[in-house]
Amino acid sequence: MAVQKPSVPKGTRDFSPTEMVKRNFIFDTIKGVFKLFGYLPIETPAMENLTTLLGKYGEEGDKLLFKVLNSGDYLSKAKSDLSKAGSSSFALEICEKGLRYDLTVPFARFVVQHLNDITFPFKRYQIQPVWRADKPQKGRYREFYQCDVDVIGSNSLLNEVELIQIIDQVFQKLAINAVIKMNNRKILSGIAEAIGQPEKFMDITIAIDKLDKIGIEKVNKELLSKGIDSGAIDKLKPIFELKGSNQDKLISLTTILKDSEIGLDGVKEVEMVFNYFDSLPLNTELELDLTLARGLNYYTGAIFEVKAKGIQIGSICGGGRYDDLTGVFGLKDVSGVGISFGADRIYDVMEQLNIFPDEIVASTKVMFVNFGEKEEKYCLPLVQKLRENGISSEIYPSSAKMKKQMTYANNKNIPYVVMVGENEIEKGILSVKDMMKGEQLELNFEGLLQKITS
Repeated sequence: MAVQKPSVPKGTRDFSPTEMVKRNFIFDTIKGVFKLFGYLPIETPAMENLTTLLGKYGEEGDKLLFKVLNSGDYLSKAKSDLSKAGSSSFALEICEKGLRYDLTVPFARFVVQHLNDITFPFKRYQIQPVWRADKPQKGRYREFYQCDVDVIGSNSLLNEVELIQIIDQVFQKLAINAVIKMNNRKILSGIAEAIGQPEKFMDITIAIDKLDKIGIEKVNKELLSKGIDSGAIDKLKPIFELKGSNQDKLISLTTILKDSEIGLDGVKEVEMVFNYFDSLPLNTELELDLTLARGLNYYTGAIFEVKAKGIQIGSICGGGRYDDLTGVFGLKDVSGVGISFGADRIYDVMEQLNIFPDEIVASTKVMFVNFGEKEEKYCLPLVQKLRENGISSEIYPSSAKMKKQMTYANNKNIPYVVMVGENEIEKGILSVKDMMKGEQLELNFEGLLQKITS
């Protein structure tokens, strides 16, 4: 039998202990900020019924859903002839479930299903993996984690402001210099009206959302293919190229959208958020970006994307306001707003910038060298005492050569190595090597504790 070369599916990855320590640093940082703002955790299953997922992400999103085959003899239960049916329609006959595409739609399902157990406004965070059958490329994976925070049951713009504060705090703590790009779907609706194409709103937003990826020429071609005439496309260009400060852009928009009620509503909402933002001591830049569209169908108001400055990578956080996401599940007119941090892209940014704190990689703070059975018995209670004081410690499991034990400590970035031989036992001292400074000290147990914790 041939030996099978081990591999993982394209677009997925293994994570080493070092990588996991760094990833957990990101998760813990984000989670800590979520808690500061009063959000509580939930979890939902990896799989959802396809009826829950389909039709929520637009045509493009539906194509990227990973479908799960029904168990048992699923082919015999299919009504269509595989040779005649299209792959998409046939898939729906043999698949009732799919891997979740994001955390927002499952959240809406959760809210409706657990309505009687929820206090509104409901503030929740959720940190779990999602799956998309996308073409893998740099910064784009088929399996990746999202760190979502949403508040549902309130249409107050204070929620948008709070999300901006959360974004600011998270990226300050992670030492990422970021810019928050903001727009409003109502403004985009107004623009569609202003160029005489209100019925093509969804086509326009889906195309504009690809601007960064495919460029203006291909976006224009896509707009033409959707039946939007060249005259309307020509009117779009100067709107998306508006220059000046956020306030300048809002003044220009007020004129451009003067005949669009929904467009002017969007301008007012953005203006109010900017007014709150200007009164807060925040470090992250907030920019009105009229080319920001967010292609997902369920957004209705404010939309956000966050980019890391100085790094060529997609958005590292995004989200927006949705006024009726729960409506498809029977709960009408419940407004919500949320954002999602892309942990995998944040990781890639921090690696490229080399800004992970050095100390987080060391999982063990103190290692005791193993000189033999007698020394083991002497050291074990000391290791236990260190652990009781909250210091991660270990003893090398066998009395191997000193070089091997020290190499182990070096490879694990252990900052302190304690050597206790017969001489140390007789004197009641510990020989402690500071691996960072290269110095060796003789200390008692209290001295070791003080050295490590100072």
